Amino acid sequence: MATRLLLLVACSLMAIASASNFYQNFDVTWGDGRAKILNNGQLLTLSLDKTSGSGFQSKNEYLFGKIDMQIKLVPGNSAGTVTAYYLSSLGPTHDEIDFEFLGNLSGDPYTLHTNVFTQGKGNREMQFKLWFDPTKDFHTYSILWNPRHVIFMVDGTPIRDFKNLESRGIPFPKNQPMRIYSSLWNADDWATRGGLVKTDWSKAPFTASYRNFKADACVPSSSTSKCAANSGWWNQELDSPGYQRMQWVQKNFMIYNYCSDRKRFPQGLPPECFIA
Repeated sequence: MATRLLLLVACSLMAIASASNFYQNFDVTWGDGRAKILNNGQLLTLSLDKTSGSGFQSKNEYLFGKIDMQIKLVPGNSAGTVTAYYLSSLGPTHDEIDFEFLGNLSGDPYTLHTNVFTQGKGNREMQFKLWFDPTKDFHTYSILWNPRHVIFMVDGTPIRDFKNLESRGIPFPKNQPMRIYSSLWNADDWATRGGLVKTDWSKAPFTASYRNFKADACVPSSSTSKCAANSGWWNQELDSPGYQRMQWVQKNFMIYNYCSDRKRFPQGLPPECFIA
C-alpha cells in the first residue's frame, strides 16, 4: 500500500531541473538590502550586522529530489554567527532537513550541525567538524531526498543517512512539500561554545556567498508526469564505497550524535538509534 501511495504521489509531480540563476529560483525574504543577487543572477550573498541578518527562500516547493548548493562561509572570526541552509515545510507538524554552520573564532573549525524534523519533531542532531576550511572557497552541500532516504553530502561525500523506518513506527518526511531556505543570523547566546564566545561586531558585516544552485527535483503539480521514473535519484541509496566514506567521516569528524547521548534521553534512546 505504501509503495502504491508513493507512486500515486509521483504521478502528480512535475520533474524540474533548475540551474543557478538566483533571480529565477529564489526570493530575498528579509534583511533590508543585506541580501544581494549579483553577477546577472549567478551569485547571491547574505550579510549580517548588528542591526539585522538576512535570508532567502526558493520560489518552488519540492517533494523529493537531489539539491545542491555551493556555499562559501563567513571568513575570519565568525563566532556567534549561524549560516542556516535547509528544506522545510510550514506549520506545527512541519518536516525539515537542516544544514547549519556554526561560526567560531579565527583559526578554529566551523561546526556543521545537521538535523531532521518529521511531523514537527526534531531532536535528531548530528554535528561534524569539516575536513577543510569552508571559508576559503566554495564547497557543495547536497541533500538527496527520496522515499527511502535523506542523505546529507559535502562535496559528494555522504556524511549522514536518515532512512525511512516507517515500518518500525518512525515518521519519515515524504508527504509535505518543502522550500529551500537560507539565512545568516546572530545566535551568540548558543552558537559558539554554548554561547561563551560572543559575536565581535567590530568584524561586521559578516558575509556568506552562494552559487551553482541545482535542483534535480519534483515540484508538486496538477499535471501528470513521470518524475519518479525519469529521476536517477528516486531509488538511489549508498553503495558500499559510499557507506565506507560516510563511516570515515563519522569516525574522524563527527563530534556529536544524538544516538550516543544517553544523558539527554534518560528514558531511552530514540528507536531509530538501534537500527543499522
